Amino acid sequence: MMRKFLNVSLLLLVFGLSGTLGCSGPKKSVKAEPGLTAGEYLGQRASDSSATARIAAAVGQRTPAATRSTSASTRRVPAPARRVSAPTQGMPPIIKTDMIAVSESGSSLVSRAYPWAECGVVQLDKTMPKEVGLNKPFSYSIKVTNLTNTTLTDIIITEDLPDNFKFLSANPAAKEDENKLLFWEIPTLGPKGIKQITVSGQATYVDSLKYCTTVITPVIPACASVQVIQPELKLTKTAPAEVLLCDPIQVRYIVTNSGTGYVQNVKIIENLPAGLKTTGGRSEVVFDAGTLMSGQSQQFSVELRATQTGEYISSAVATSTTGLRTESPVTKTAVGLPILAIEKTGPERQYIGRPITYEITVTNKSDVSARNTVIEDIIPEGVVSVKGTAGAKLMGPKLVWELGTLEPDASKTVRLSLTPTAAGTVINSASASAYCAEAVTSTVRTAVTGISAVLMEVVDVEDPVRIGNRATYVIRVKNQGSAPATNVRITCILEDNYRYISSAGATASSLEGSTVRFFPLGTLAPQAEVAWRVIVEAVRPGDVRFKAIMNVDQLTRPVEETESTHLYE
Repeated sequence: MMRKFLNVSLLLLVFGLSGTLGCSGPKKSVKAEPGLTAGEYLGQRASDSSATARIAAAVGQRTPAATRSTSASTRRVPAPARRVSAPTQGMPPIIKTDMIAVSESGSSLVSRAYPWAECGVVQLDKTMPKEVGLNKPFSYSIKVTNLTNTTLTDIIITEDLPDNFKFLSANPAAKEDENKLLFWEIPTLGPKGIKQITVSGQATYVDSLKYCTTVITPVIPACASVQVIQPELKLTKTAPAEVLLCDPIQVRYIVTNSGTGYVQNVKIIENLPAGLKTTGGRSEVVFDAGTLMSGQSQQFSVELRATQTGEYISSAVATSTTGLRTESPVTKTAVGLPILAIEKTGPERQYIGRPITYEITVTNKSDVSARNTVIEDIIPEGVVSVKGTAGAKLMGPKLVWELGTLEPDASKTVRLSLTPTAAGTVINSASASAYCAEAVTSTVRTAVTGISAVLMEVVDVEDPVRIGNRATYVIRVKNQGSAPATNVRITCILEDNYRYISSAGATASSLEGSTVRFFPLGTLAPQAEVAWRVIVEAVRPGDVRFKAIMNVDQLTRPVEETESTHLYE
């Protein structure tokens, strides 16, 4: 409220100093009806000791009780013809402003600009009836207009009512003190805005009604501001929690000015731990973020490579030339490497034509997953009938199993079989690989040998045989096995009913009494067949037996075959 009282004083001071503030006085004074002119009213108010107290009380200024009593007791009695001149001492001379009386049908208009005409901020237009009847209600209006293009605040309108006027109402409602002073407070009035006030009442005795209206305009300060800033850097760093040794490590940095104002020459620096390097081989990461405005962020990324497995812990720092410094949260990246082990088992020996079965087991020996695990088995030459367990694919000279992901300490086993077609050594190799894992290989050697299976057959060409005629015996030997038979030896035994005539065949022979011996056959190849012939003459009738004996190195016992022949006369 003290501020409002000071505004009143300032308004009065402005009137006195208007000539010194660059606004010229009025060119012509115009008489206003009804009532006193503004200059006369202000002069009279200046001489009235109670005027200032009453206006102050209207705007809420606390005044001593004695002063308020004095104001009430010294209230002037309206005198129609009275004109009070403004004092020439004790206050600056007041320059009268324009008041224009406009006669309309039964009414008068009084207009005035505040604080003065040439430098007006607020214009007051007051429309009054020229004549009213005694004890007859009537109304008059007060219009306040903002002459500026700026919103005005804290405007106060006061209306000093005459003693012979009975106040009935006001729209908008007014506040009233005990001295019949009305006032309205206008908190804000927009550019070129208008506030309309209507006052209603009636005259209580015959005399002129003199009303005095005052507008207290706001003080418009000249303000300047200085912004206080506090820039602040915030740095975040993100990196994967787990990668494989062959994978790049993607790291992202985001630096933000989370404060106010701007930050110049911002840099991000990270010294990489041992074992980490950029793709360019550097052990330090540096980014220039330049100038960051308030709320602005810059994002950077880098690709790192680990030279060995392990856990890498690090953080980055953001700095500026103004001394700001912040550190990112620590990131941890575990670098792993899948380690595979392979084991292949199979027989050491097998015969030709018999299937050989191999079992292959791959195991993940690491603590990280082995992705895209694959087993490949190279098919050796000289085999047929290649088969594999479920999932096997024949790709050229390889049998392939795609196992997918092999978790830590997990194993997978596959099997294959193949049949050798020749003697020798079957060398079968299998390898296992996975993403980022070193391939491992296992080889099994199987000695393949054949087995000889020698069949001897003895038949007589003639049966029965008449005494004096000849009989021929054929000895056939076939190797039905897969390996050569060596040192094949044939011996034939003749009974007394026969007389030896001749012998021939795969090897030469000799006669020792009643025994015919053929010289040994060094080798009889698999599936090969040889024959020998023995010719005899029947000399005595009877049921005789022709016996052949075969010995082979691959057999531990001789093979004997007997053919019966009937001899008759």
